[in-house]
Amino acid sequence: MSRRCQVSGVGPTSGHNVSHAHNRTKRRFLPNLQKKRVWVQELNRFITLKLTTSAIKTIAKNGTSHVAKMIKEKKIKVR
Repeated sequence: MSRRCQVSGVGPTSGHNVSHAHNRTKRRFLPNLQKKRVWVQELNRFITLKLTTSAIKTIAKNGTSHVAKMIKEKKIKVR
């Protein structure tokens, strides 16, 4: 499975390691992904999602209605 948030779509980005001598080498910045079991009231069940920590905070603040809508539109695959 890819390193991508299922709700926000955030994935890896690229950049440089910069040494003291200012030599640059390529590197990847990976998102802070967590596997989270979320209760979705609209579907009346638990859903396990791969989320970034910022997406977890957003769901905690705004509720799970957006997640339920994405599942019904088949944008999020649920097993």
